[in-house]
Amino acid sequence: MTNNSSFPQTEVHDPRYATIELWPTATILDALAEAQMAATALVRAAVPALEAVIEAALPRLREGGRLFYVGAGTAGRVGMQDGVELTPTYGWPSERLVLMLAGGSNAQSQAVEGAEDDEDAAMAEMAAHHVGPHDVVFGIAASGNTPYSCAALNAARKAGALTIGISCVAETRLLREAELSILLPTGPEAVAGSTRLKAGTAQKAALNLLSTTLMIRLGHVYRGLMVDMRVTNAKLGRRAVTMVRSLAGGSDAEINEALRLSKGNVKRAVLLRHGMTLDEANAALAANGNNLHAILKA
Repeated sequence: MTNNSSFPQTEVHDPRYATIELWPTATILDALAEAQMAATALVRAAVPALEAVIEAALPRLREGGRLFYVGAGTAGRVGMQDGVELTPTYGWPSERLVLMLAGGSNAQSQAVEGAEDDEDAAMAEMAAHHVGPHDVVFGIAASGNTPYSCAALNAARKAGALTIGISCVAETRLLREAELSILLPTGPEAVAGSTRLKAGTAQKAALNLLSTTLMIRLGHVYRGLMVDMRVTNAKLGRRAVTMVRSLAGGSDAEINEALRLSKGNVKRAVLLRHGMTLDEANAALAANGNNLHAILKA
């Protein structure tokens, strides 16, 4: 491995891959697959840190806080990919989701020159979103030193938000700015500096674990099913019917009527099939922290 202290480990050149372009195709694929497996193994090793984040985040989110994803380039797009799935999959309110990508929406599909270095923009965006004590902010940067992401975390922490730094390099500014940190030391990439590879995989896997566990703990999953998913197409409509049938039984007509009354919400349709009115179902969910187990057990 090239020893260059001026570059983070995610950027340096690994001599093992110095002639990768000359290797047989199968050898290249095998080496890349091995690196991907190593990246996900690092995420499993980080489970204690992930657990600490979950426990710190839950009280804030139960008080109505928002989830922020902040990053630049690959890391920012990885964050957006994770965050944008929470509303259709778990019914997470879109008004409680903030996706901050350096360079704005234009940076989703193309590089925006200088955006990741713009600390003023990051601080101004945080101020515009009125970040506060109930909010949870994920700052994501492979190198751990992206100015935009670091400045955003700094502003959020000063405002009292819970800040989490997710970095693939130790002892970096991002981790110092954050209240809690998740280190995923993926090291050099097979193609030097291409952090869409190991680093991107590790970051996405870590966010998968974090967001999914948060949604489970917040009551959006019951018996392993996505009972708060948004029914937005025919496939999901059929899935909703299947879920209600398995959880509460009934004829097709009864299930479809429950889903109609609940506007497609499986959780509420299940409670309707258990004899509640819609108002009673909403009140029960509010009184029991959105937890179907607690309601049905009672």
